[in-house]
Amino acid sequence: MTWDVVVCGAGVGGLAAARALGGLGLRVLVVDKQPRVRPVAKGEVLQPGALRLLRAWGVERRLDERGAVRLGRLVVRDPGGAPLMALDYGALPAPDQWLLAHDHTVILDTLRESLPPGVELRRGVLAEEPLRDAAGRVTGLLLKEGGRRYEAPAALVVGADGISSRLRRWARIAARRVDYPHRLVSFDIAGAAAGRPEDFSAYVTDRGLRLLYPLPGGRLRLYVQVEPDELRGAGPGELADWATRALASVPALRPLTPDLLAHLGSRQTLPVARLLSSRLTAPGLALLGEAAYAVHPMAAQGMNTAITSAGCLAEQLAAHLGRAGGLSAAAVDGALRAVEERLAPTLAQAARTSGNAARMVTDLSWRGRVLGRRAVRHTGANPRLLHTVTHNMSGLGPRPLTLLDRLQQLGLVPDPRAHRVPTG
Repeated sequence: MTWDVVVCGAGVGGLAAARALGGLGLRVLVVDKQPRVRPVAKGEVLQPGALRLLRAWGVERRLDERGAVRLGRLVVRDPGGAPLMALDYGALPAPDQWLLAHDHTVILDTLRESLPPGVELRRGVLAEEPLRDAAGRVTGLLLKEGGRRYEAPAALVVGADGISSRLRRWARIAARRVDYPHRLVSFDIAGAAAGRPEDFSAYVTDRGLRLLYPLPGGRLRLYVQVEPDELRGAGPGELADWATRALASVPALRPLTPDLLAHLGSRQTLPVARLLSSRLTAPGLALLGEAAYAVHPMAAQGMNTAITSAGCLAEQLAAHLGRAGGLSAAAVDGALRAVEERLAPTLAQAARTSGNAARMVTDLSWRGRVLGRRAVRHTGANPRLLHTVTHNMSGLGPRPLTLLDRLQQLGLVPDPRAHRVPTG
């Protein structure tokens, strides 16, 4: 069968692309090499920019029906819990005034349930190599399913196959992956007696990030920053001692210690990296999600950018198909050039914003701690900069910080406009 689009990867980016492109009436095949979804502590917080699309697709409503948690603020706190910098989403225009938290598997399920009739999802299918025409344009994928190989021709191929994307390598698109000098250990804590937080809270400590936010069912997600080999070979007793020490240095989180000790078995250790692809498209091919862009989880940007990028791809493709009157290679590649022109600067800006936010709370070097804490403190005391950072983090459109803004973030020059919060 000939498809209009073949999407490689059934994560959030791939499913969002299938939903957006299937909504144009296109026939879409989604393939993923994993036979089933694995429960991973990632991609659980949705920003307003992504929620705009999910609302239009009916996904936000389904998430609400399944107990999604709405959060009004993203707060950076000191170890005692005092706010140092609070991004208030309630200050954004309605209805884009919330973060939404839910389990990654539930977000995937609701996206899958929203797929139009013209979309087919196949799991346990490996993309072996691209199909190309005489000019080298990607025209589909050679797939392997069980012991059978078959071709899936398509006018457009979407690579949403993760940070180690094979499709990106096949297209010879360069991407520099930078691993952070730490990892994150996550815990799923049920029935916490210590109380339920109402914000997405990042605690800044001398030992690194402690990140806490609520999930449905009265659960909490806790991330703890660790050295790469800090827990290697740790037995149950050593892990319990480590967990106690990890919260002992954060007075605001100490009451959570008994709950954490009761849920040490939920531990997942996650590597953390950032990546920005040098290009997002090639003739016949678009990259989405972590195949194109990956950031530190603290910024809550990766999954959201994948969703909004899928929306941009569908928008540009619809415009070019309308002008061309059909799904020709010229129309598809014209849309891909427009996507590149529109998304590349937006992703570069988002990468800078996310990288700066992560460094402020995770860099444990002497210089990093001094500059990071200073930037948090001065940004938190400046309503204008707070509003700009909140808008950028929300995914509602980039408002780049100027060099003067960055100097004011560090308190190196005064800001006479500090109380001039933009409207509209």
